Amino acid sequence: MTVTIYDVAREAKVSMATVSRVLNGNPNVKPETRKKVKDVIDRLNYRPNAVARGLASKKTTTVGVIIPDISDLYYSALARGLEDIAEMYNYQIIITNTDQDPKKERNAFLNLVSKQVDGIIFLGGKLNSDVLQDIETSRVPVVICGSGEEDNDIPNVNINYYEAAKEVAGKLIADGTKNICFVTAGYSRYQESRMISGMKEAYEEAGFNGDDYLMTEDAGDYEKGKEIFGKLLDNERDAVIVISDEAAIGILHGGHEHGVAMPQRLQIISCSNTRLVTMVRPKISSVAVPLYDLGAVGMRLLTKLMNEEKVDTTSVELPYSIDYRTTTR
Repeated sequence: MTVTIYDVAREAKVSMATVSRVLNGNPNVKPETRKKVKDVIDRLNYRPNAVARGLASKKTTTVGVIIPDISDLYYSALARGLEDIAEMYNYQIIITNTDQDPKKERNAFLNLVSKQVDGIIFLGGKLNSDVLQDIETSRVPVVICGSGEEDNDIPNVNINYYEAAKEVAGKLIADGTKNICFVTAGYSRYQESRMISGMKEAYEEAGFNGDDYLMTEDAGDYEKGKEIFGKLLDNERDAVIVISDEAAIGILHGGHEHGVAMPQRLQIISCSNTRLVTMVRPKISSVAVPLYDLGAVGMRLLTKLMNEEKVDTTSVELPYSIDYRTTTR
């Protein structure tokens, strides 16, 4: 037979309200009473019914996480950070993969709302106008981690992509490398537009017009990275700044297959700094995004919003660094 809260209260000789307080961590329970109730819970192997608790408290203690590509190490690192904080605050995670499909993204959001999750985290994504409207009307707290969207006030946790791109491009230009290609991945239009703006600012500060030198290509995975390598040479590119680590490795291996020496002929800098970039030779230079911390801080921000705690800012910016390895001179 299923053990219920009534059984625990009867065995511990306390009220059901007292058992509920113990389960919810309420401090207004005497230590000896708390111990007695916990001992009975352990002895009876009682497991609270999450559905029943949700009906009573109007909370399900679940959080939805929407991931564009669950196989991408960038997102798995973010997810690990938020999951650790979720566990600390006793929230369960429901993960949904969207394959970077806006229609799937919207369906995932509406499905999670229908499950009455207490909050939702987007790990990137394109967030089209339909999704943005759904977020506005749903009343479910939402946080975006690792990317951002223009012209809305959705709580978010990011690095300063503008400054990171400006710093990387500025160093390349100062070292005499002007023909740069920015390889996008379609993860976030806003993030990528901010990075392009930062690169163009670096050109302007060096006395050049970025439109004359900077070109863009799109490659979000390894195979596409390999495919565009020839185009980089045809356009006499001297350096690439790549959003996706997988695409950066694809470009690197494309160079190997063409017998092109790097970084002598082409410098490569990625923008995720997952462990992949240190597993290849030469090791790939990268903007070091604090992925775990982005996820952890995003989840902590969401817990505050779900519990209606005071929040100083809903737009959190974490520090980044740049790890120069052997694909740059």
